[in-house]
Amino acid sequence: MGRRKKISTAQPVLLSVADVAIMLGVCRSTVYKYMDSEGLPSMLLCGVRRIHPDSLSTWLRERENVCA
Repeated sequence: MGRRKKISTAQPVLLSVADVAIMLGVCRSTVYKYMDSEGLPSMLLCGVRRIHPDSLSTWLRERENVCA
């Protein structure tokens, strides 16, 4: 019998800009705009921008309260 390939069900610890863009239904440049002018928290790891899912959730809740 051959080895079976295991498929990971783990969620990523950090999200890419493209991931966040898909989640929010906007383009990548809009996510960068949110980081630059709207205070979306992000970090730079080895030259790659990443967003923690908890930070994204908190930022969205704050925006929801401001816009409500």
